[in-house]
Amino acid sequence: MSRITSKFGGSSVADSRQFLKIRDILDRDPRRRVIVVSAPGKRHSGEAKLTDLLYMCHEAVRKNMPLEAPFALIRDRFLEIEKELGLNAGMAAEMEAFHKQIVNGADRNFIAARGEYFSGRLMAAFLGAEFVEPAECIFFDKTGRLDPRSYETLGARLKDESKRYVIPGFYGADAHGQVKTFSRGGSDISGAIAARASRSELYENWTDVSGLLMADPRIVENPHPLDLVSYREIRELSYMGASVFHDEAIAPVREAGIPINIRNTNKPDDAGTLIVAKLPEVTQYDIAGIAGKKNFSLFTVEKNMMNKEVGFARRFLGLFETHGVSIEHCPTSIDSMSVLIASEEIGDKSEALREDAQRILQPDKLEVESELCLIAVVGEGMARQIGMAAKVFKALAEAKVNVRIIDQGASELNIIIGVANADYEKAIRALYAEMTRR
Repeated sequence: MSRITSKFGGSSVADSRQFLKIRDILDRDPRRRVIVVSAPGKRHSGEAKLTDLLYMCHEAVRKNMPLEAPFALIRDRFLEIEKELGLNAGMAAEMEAFHKQIVNGADRNFIAARGEYFSGRLMAAFLGAEFVEPAECIFFDKTGRLDPRSYETLGARLKDESKRYVIPGFYGADAHGQVKTFSRGGSDISGAIAARASRSELYENWTDVSGLLMADPRIVENPHPLDLVSYREIRELSYMGASVFHDEAIAPVREAGIPINIRNTNKPDDAGTLIVAKLPEVTQYDIAGIAGKKNFSLFTVEKNMMNKEVGFARRFLGLFETHGVSIEHCPTSIDSMSVLIASEEIGDKSEALREDAQRILQPDKLEVESELCLIAVVGEGMARQIGMAAKVFKALAEAKVNVRIIDQGASELNIIIGVANADYEKAIRALYAEMTRR
């Protein structure tokens, strides 16, 4: 029987009512046999994140401060879910043992991972499913990267297709066998690993929204939902700052050709967004979405006959490497070269970079401009349509937005423009209106 891996985020396991919704979702499709869970999310805006409380417990012990207040919130949360579901999952004993582990100096990664661990224990007991310990199946190598043998080991653990399995997200084991967590949001990665290891036909990512939107709803009123989007488009949107999907969670399923379906636990009848390897020739819109990031700085050097000076570009770019500053884009012309950098990367290094540039490059002119933002119009369909760039610049001209930077890759997957921070929201609204006009 083909299987589906279903990952449920923090909002989906926030309380006992959400657990009931999950059981209903799983019962709707018998192929949903591999379940990955996050730690319980916030139930209201004023509540602290459970993972943050776990980190607070670790810090309290490290600084020889009381940990009872944050620990009580953690303990009560899990005991409440257990009680309301009528379970006997042994949470009281688990919490007592966990308290001792914290007091005795448990590792920060181990403590942080317990949110997902206890969530998984409760979910397995609630569903009558088999609990799978990630630290026994998902491994990191010495460099901190995922060890490929994780797929084989976890796959063997999930081999019985008639069973339901519950796997906590967010962690595995390092090269020494100690618990190690992924970066924040890493339960998405765990879900993708489980989908690939179990040879699932689909990876469902259940959250509190009905899929992805074509623009930030805080800027654009009621942006269109995305029914279908490609891995490549998601990668570009994610890189440009869109909160779409954990970047590292794409790789395991993309390599195996497994589609991702982003769904809403609270509205399970909504189709959500399907992320696939290849789009059909005809899609609803020519673009997948518009995303951007603020606060960039532009270093520009001008020098006559720069193009004849062998090694000039290497020396210019080498300045940023020497100062440990990563580069975003590098627009050039015959006698000028610019480097675009996230302003937070520069920090207090701006003056040192200026001095080194003057000394090493001896430019005719050196300028540094800040308060810039980047906006990307992303879509595989753009390559098949004449006049897409014209639409971009028409929209910005009509909105009276001055374009400072233009960048487009040879693949024509995106068009990136740089404008002043002050024009960010206005530019996104203008681009969205033009690109979705029928």
